[in-house]
Amino acid sequence: MINREKIINFIKMAKINTYASIGETSEKRLKNGGKKFEYMKDDFYYRDIYFGFNPFIGEEVIFYQKKPIWGMNYYGKVISELVTPKEIYSFLKEALKRVPKNKPYRGPADFNNSDFKYTNNNDGTIEKFCGEEKIFYKNRFVYKLNYYGGFIKNNQELMINN
Repeated sequence: MINREKIINFIKMAKINTYASIGETSEKRLKNGGKKFEYMKDDFYYRDIYFGFNPFIGEEVIFYQKKPIWGMNYYGKVISELVTPKEIYSFLKEALKRVPKNKPYRGPADFNNSDFKYTNNNDGTIEKFCGEEKIFYKNRFVYKLNYYGGFIKNNQELMINN
């Protein structure tokens, strides 16, 4: 039996302590060209592997006692040359540090800082969800990412209590 609240708290902490804090500088480089982030606490392990830069694609998986229990796939791209990718990703990390507890997939619904605005629209719950985040610079659309995911069932039923 896994406590739902523990899963949500772990997802939030894993996201804050990986790409949002050290992305673009401290990820592990893989032989196949991928980049990996990892975070562990107690019986939980988080792994985020992505490929490419612009566009890029990736997958996050949460393991509990070495079994996958939750995952999310994503695909994103800078779509304007109005501002540099470095500036966009720097702002994105600020937004992702504010991952909401009730929907810990990406960043908050809205976040503003100077000339940048982040939006995140999604449907579903932690069990099954999809969403889209966008970044605007001076009200012009410059970045987009789509994501989806949810709980993973293994051979035995995933037992989660509230």
